[in-house]
Amino acid sequence: DPLPPPLPKKQLQRTGSLPEPGPSRCSPGDPTPWASSILYSIPYSIPPPHLRHEEGAPSSIPPRDRPSWEPKKPLTKSQSLGEPVTWSSPQKTPQPSPGELTFGTADGELGQVLESPAGVHGVVLGCQVAALARLSGHIQEELMGLEEQQQLLEAELVGKKWAALSVLEREPCCQSGDAWYFRVGFGFEQSQLVFAAKVLKPGCPSRGVQSSLGTHCSIQSLIGRFTDRLPPELVLPGSPGEQSLSPSREEPAHPATHPVLQVLISPEVPYQTLAGFVKGTQGLHRTSPGHYERLACLLLLQVCMGLEHLRVQNVEQGDLRPENLLLVRCPCPPQGQQGKEATLGLSLPRLLISSFFKVKDKRRPCSTSQEQDWSQGLAAPPSPVADELNVGMLIYQILHVDISLENALGFRSNRLPEIPSLSIYSTGLKRLAVLLLHRDPCKRISIEQARSILQVLLWGPRQELFARSKKTLTLLRSWVEVKRTLLLLKFAENSAGAGMSPSLEEWLCCQYFKEVTEQTLYRVTQALYT
Repeated sequence: DPLPPPLPKKQLQRTGSLPEPGPSRCSPGDPTPWASSILYSIPYSIPPPHLRHEEGAPSSIPPRDRPSWEPKKPLTKSQSLGEPVTWSSPQKTPQPSPGELTFGTADGELGQVLESPAGVHGVVLGCQVAALARLSGHIQEELMGLEEQQQLLEAELVGKKWAALSVLEREPCCQSGDAWYFRVGFGFEQSQLVFAAKVLKPGCPSRGVQSSLGTHCSIQSLIGRFTDRLPPELVLPGSPGEQSLSPSREEPAHPATHPVLQVLISPEVPYQTLAGFVKGTQGLHRTSPGHYERLACLLLLQVCMGLEHLRVQNVEQGDLRPENLLLVRCPCPPQGQQGKEATLGLSLPRLLISSFFKVKDKRRPCSTSQEQDWSQGLAAPPSPVADELNVGMLIYQILHVDISLENALGFRSNRLPEIPSLSIYSTGLKRLAVLLLHRDPCKRISIEQARSILQVLLWGPRQELFARSKKTLTLLRSWVEVKRTLLLLKFAENSAGAGMSPSLEEWLCCQYFKEVTEQTLYRVTQALYT
């Protein structure tokens, strides 16, 4: 039989405790300059005699924190000789997220991010989204003020009544369906703050739910409330069909006739309702349809965003009519920033929802059978009307097209009133109205979907994007990434060029591009352009 192969020779393996390579102290002729290093690096398995001690005997040597076979670890600069040595693995510096990166981020941290699985492309996209979120927050602070300041003002106004306020105008600056609004001042003349005193009309009691809605750009804020007799200098005008509290629209009422009414204090001073705006812009709609209908989309977008916020709070709008939607002027931009919209009288105001009621659950307040009975004349109109129906009606009212909810949902007619095609927004608004006013509640789109459609109408993607390329998620993702980049460049150029402050429309645009995804765009464009 052949002999078995010889056994391999044992080789001494280097341990992890070998010293770092450096200059050898051996002479150049020494054939094994590393032998002494290996010898001294082998740990003892049996301690030398002078370190041995019997069990239970005191010892000045602290017990070892590690097994005897573990290699020794050299001391670092941060450890002193008297401190115990920890043998845990060194912790790495946490890698910053793309949202934490700035132009001043150290190159060491930046290198860690660039080695992440997302790569440079993912890092850039993350930085863009984070930058849009920060920019959106800054613009919101300019438009609404700091929430902490409102909380301080609310604390100062506790217990204050008319005596602590100065009436700046005798006549109301705005009249809504449920209240009169007066401009009042609070504080000293040098630093006087201007608020709106919302005097509720008789029969329109305030509900405490409004005080717990949180801060939102499309929701009226309240910082105070009280019940008091109105000052005699205030003029409460009467309106057709309502009980007037003064003898005439021009003459103030006698002080004795001023009743005790509930008053709410709001930091936003309205100048008009949406009903007054629509009534006064019929000529403007004919002469500048493109600018006017873009403004209509922006106003409707604010309504939808406010309704979304209310649904999160389990609250619904009590009476979503143009008479109860307030318009507030935004901070005036510099003269050089006022563009064509300002010259046409089309500057975008903030729209505020100001009337609310509490609901016990989030179910649709009107079922299919109830709406069918109502439209056939077998039952009274539902109360409250679903938000989707209200927004659909607002589209027609803003576009100066007469419509009633009974006719919109009536079964005698299968067609809604025609919306004239006056601009690039007309067809999209008509399509949105059809989707919101569908006779079957189960087939209506939601307020969230309506908001997405309005955003696509305003900022794209438009239908011509798909004329040359098939609509795919890849195409839509690329479109979003390019538009985000161009939007940030626009903000940078405006800031460096003329020092222009962002507007309400630019804040709404930021809200869109910081959240939109290609999946959402695919669904919305299918509903809008099909």
